[in-house]
Amino acid sequence: MIKNFKKHFPLKKYGQNFLVNKNTIQDIVKIINPKTKQTLIEIGPGLAALTKPICQLLEELIVIEVDPNLLFLLKKRSFYSKLIVFCQSALNFNYVDLFYKKKQLIRIFGNLPYNISTSLIILLFKQIQFIQDMNFMLQKEVAERLVSMPGNKSYGRLSIISQYYCNIKILLDVRPEDFQPIPKVNSVFINLTPHTNSPYFVYDINILSYVTKNAFQNRRKILRHNLKNLFSEKELIILNIDSNLRAENISIFQYCQLSNYLYKKLNAISKVNKINF
Repeated sequence: MIKNFKKHFPLKKYGQNFLVNKNTIQDIVKIINPKTKQTLIEIGPGLAALTKPICQLLEELIVIEVDPNLLFLLKKRSFYSKLIVFCQSALNFNYVDLFYKKKQLIRIFGNLPYNISTSLIILLFKQIQFIQDMNFMLQKEVAERLVSMPGNKSYGRLSIISQYYCNIKILLDVRPEDFQPIPKVNSVFINLTPHTNSPYFVYDINILSYVTKNAFQNRRKILRHNLKNLFSEKELIILNIDSNLRAENISIFQYCQLSNYLYKKLNAISKVNKINF
């Protein structure tokens, strides 16, 4: 049990569930495996369950905490001098600026609040070229969506965008009883490592996002209905994509094909529109 838990009432608005199981904490620290000269950022240090043991392995740790009451408790800890503290939302933090200051890729970890986890991960994907890896505690349902493959009910837009950017592994199942207060959901600890040689390529990630948004707008409908405003049935045949399949049955590679085809089509239309007749 973390001693400071009794001194802080968890706040629902921040989605606070504090990790208290010492064995689980040790397992997570081993997974993260911090090295002395690396730049590490902890999102939501909470009651310092991970902060303390990781500080013992580093000269410096950057922490982002939105709750000033938790930062007040953190100031009383013996390792506080090793911390660089930002009292703000992780959704507003300038990760790119930190990369340029430190002149190296950054590593990000934390027990993410359930209410911002998906939004935060998507935000970090947009800055992926500055990140070495990410290690997060997540709601199991969210993690399953991240790693899901075609044909599964959990496979969707989040699966496609996440796997486009990263290799993702679920490394540890964490029981609800390992937290205080005990959440109503199961959790897992995952690693997201950006691809060094990505198997996927798109000209414009925004078009991939747009295509998948349309494809999954109604999961019960077949692809040619959901994508009728973007592709003709003939175009789907040209791309060797079965228009009678549902969105969940199309691979990430095929979604990249669709995105690149649409990119070229829109680019061609744009060039035609610029011609003065």
